[in-house]
Amino acid sequence: MSHPLSPLPTRVRIGYGSGSVATGAFGTVPGLMLLPYLTDSLGIAALAAGLIVLLPKAWDVVLNPIAGRISDRTEDPRGPRRPWLLRAGLPLAVTFALIFAAPELGSRVLEAAWVLVFFLAAASAYAFFQVPYVSMPAEITASYDERTRLMTWRVVILAFTIMLAGATAPVIRDAVGGRAGYRAMGLVMAAIIVVGVVGVYVGTRRAPIGRVEPGAGTLRDQLRIVAAARDFRLLLATYVVQALATGCMLAGVDYLAEDVLEMSGATTILFVCFVGPALVLTPAWAALGARIGKRTGYFLASGVLSLGALVAVTAQSAPAGVVFAAVAVVGCGYAGCQVFPLAMLPDAAAVDARRTGSNRVGVYTGVWTAAETLGLALGPGLFALVLAIGGYESSTTGDVVQSDSTLTAITYGFSVLPAALVLLSLWSLSRYRLDAREVALAEGGR
Repeated sequence: MSHPLSPLPTRVRIGYGSGSVATGAFGTVPGLMLLPYLTDSLGIAALAAGLIVLLPKAWDVVLNPIAGRISDRTEDPRGPRRPWLLRAGLPLAVTFALIFAAPELGSRVLEAAWVLVFFLAAASAYAFFQVPYVSMPAEITASYDERTRLMTWRVVILAFTIMLAGATAPVIRDAVGGRAGYRAMGLVMAAIIVVGVVGVYVGTRRAPIGRVEPGAGTLRDQLRIVAAARDFRLLLATYVVQALATGCMLAGVDYLAEDVLEMSGATTILFVCFVGPALVLTPAWAALGARIGKRTGYFLASGVLSLGALVAVTAQSAPAGVVFAAVAVVGCGYAGCQVFPLAMLPDAAAVDARRTGSNRVGVYTGVWTAAETLGLALGPGLFALVLAIGGYESSTTGDVVQSDSTLTAITYGFSVLPAALVLLSLWSLSRYRLDAREVALAEGGR
């Protein structure tokens, strides 16, 4: 497979990055809104609601590597990845809208089953969109630094989408009210997903994607080889634990805003504080990584994220402004924690392709997105467990006054627990050894 070594045109970088409009909306809104929808609109108990959020994502752990294998072996004049952007992206938008459109069925079990079925369908479609999408950078460019620049555009657009979707989803829900509010929100977010799907499909039509040579052997054989790739395994472990932390914080935003801060519009403010700094600092993180290395930059960003999360533990006693500032610090670190691992992933996949002569980019990214998806799903599940331990009371109106122990559980689940997880993840990152020199040597040793 031949790779272009020259810098990519800006239109290709933006075109590729526009896919994050779809991934950002799907990755953000269920994590933010689905658990409250289940507990405070459908009246589902916290543990059961957490299970509903988890199961479709757990299915993706099985499906994502298969999606990668299929995209590796797809033959199409448009390239092996691009056809899947439309094939899976458009069904993703439809099924996403249906998740939040549960009709009055007169039974909590049936209504919970509705959500589970359509969330499972959306997660399946997402696997066949996300895996080919994430696989593309290793084939678009062979440049170590160009991948960072490509990821910078992706993360900037992702950050903007998270802010747009995360800030507007609760506003739409509250403006309309009740179940109708969730239905309206689901339709608007589905439209945003369509914009991202069409944008990345059109925007990458002239991307210099090389010929794909699928790796030999069965999927199990390739997964075994990928699992033996030490640096990839360590990077993945770091990222998935951090995804767990992020998922936990994301699930806790609405509960922190509504039950702890008790401030109108606080959910939207928290999201703007979280994502706003990323829009400004993502290019700065990329520039810093070019000077000090991706791994060192990743360490620094993780430390900043942990610091902000720890300060947020004051939410029950400190003024709201302190909590907003702490979440803004989290956002500063989060930007770097997205740029660096996403730029390091194609390095690991490309080095493997150069060393072995077989392309397993789809399998690599399938494993990656499966683990990321599981981490982001376990986050709300873990937060739901924290809610249950704290004695959270579900309802169909969302107006229950929660106990002091529940408020403490919400606060700690949003702050101390994610901070501890991020710090734990640094153990595996400290053992990661792949740097620019090793990538250059591997890519030059053809």
